[in-house]
Amino acid sequence: MALDAALAAAVLACMVAGSFVDPHSQDGVTWTLRTPDLASLTLITLGATALVFRRRAPRTVLAVTGTLSVIESVTGDDPRAPVAMSAVIALYTVASTTDRPTTWRIGLLTMTVLTGAAMLAGPLPWYAQENLAIFAWTGMAATAGDAIRSRRAFVDAIKERAERAERTREEEARRRVAEERLRIARDLHDVVAHHIALVNVQAGVAAHVMDKRPDQAKEALSHVREASRSALNELRATVGLLRQSGDPEAPTEPAPGLDLLDELVGTFRSAGLQVEVARADQGTTLPAAVDLAAYRVIQEALTNVQKHAGNSAKAEVSVVRVGPHMEITVLDNGTPDDTAPNSGGGHGLLGMRERVTALRGTLTTGPRYGGGFRVHAILPVRTRTATGEPGETV
Repeated sequence: MALDAALAAAVLACMVAGSFVDPHSQDGVTWTLRTPDLASLTLITLGATALVFRRRAPRTVLAVTGTLSVIESVTGDDPRAPVAMSAVIALYTVASTTDRPTTWRIGLLTMTVLTGAAMLAGPLPWYAQENLAIFAWTGMAATAGDAIRSRRAFVDAIKERAERAERTREEEARRRVAEERLRIARDLHDVVAHHIALVNVQAGVAAHVMDKRPDQAKEALSHVREASRSALNELRATVGLLRQSGDPEAPTEPAPGLDLLDELVGTFRSAGLQVEVARADQGTTLPAAVDLAAYRVIQEALTNVQKHAGNSAKAEVSVVRVGPHMEITVLDNGTPDDTAPNSGGGHGLLGMRERVTALRGTLTTGPRYGGGFRVHAILPVRTRTATGEPGETV
């Protein structure tokens, strides 16, 4: 408001000063002591006063100043007072605060009305320099206002784009942190849960036969030591991989695969679980991610059998290649206890599902008809890049 009042005062001073200029003197434009009439001074004052409110009601101020300019053009003596200066400032304000089509419409209307009134109804000839000046000044005011509005809109768009990019980067960082937390939790579960389950089983066996069959207890304790050593080694490897943040070529997770399937099954057999393995994968070499996912699915499924299916449970593992997919199936005939996993719960089942889904595979889990549990995973034998193009082949 204060800035607009200062601008209005400056425009008023310019219009009053311009009233003393005689552009039609024989010696050219000269300063004289000619005093404008009272009506012209009143119009000048009203026009300048209206400019104080140009930001609050720009179109209303333009209408008021335009009307005052027309009145001066029609009724003013020669030379006329420069009341049109207030209309030029008001037109600039409208153009700088509205869209381009509106600026064109209002600018053309203002230019036509002011110039037409000066040319057709004023005391000067239509081709007089003052009339042409009104045409030029109104056109420049509309053009300048539209340029300022366009630049302001461009700067605002740049700021908004930068803010949006910053928000996107923050959201992407949060998403990556969440994904990394899930991956670490999944790896730690896969590495630790299997071995801890075996330690628990073998420790129970050792406690049960310690007094009557010390040789069997000693063997069970030996299995406990082997399982705990394996757990520590895999946990150390996982932590080491997490520390390799500065090495872009470093692997991002432990990479056992189906080539270690016999060793994995052997650990369960040594814990007392009967496991049968059938393979028809025809020596397929899988991508590292698929190979790891297949291994972890079998490991988690057998761990669940060991923990929940009962002492007399028997597990069957099958690895079969069917066209472009590798199908992993783990069945058991046990009777689930109260803590048995269902088809939708448990961190182990959730981790399996996340691994398989990340590779665009499918995982089906649930109880079998007649008893037992079934885990069935279908994995692609080739991975795909983020763009959907085939990646590592077999």
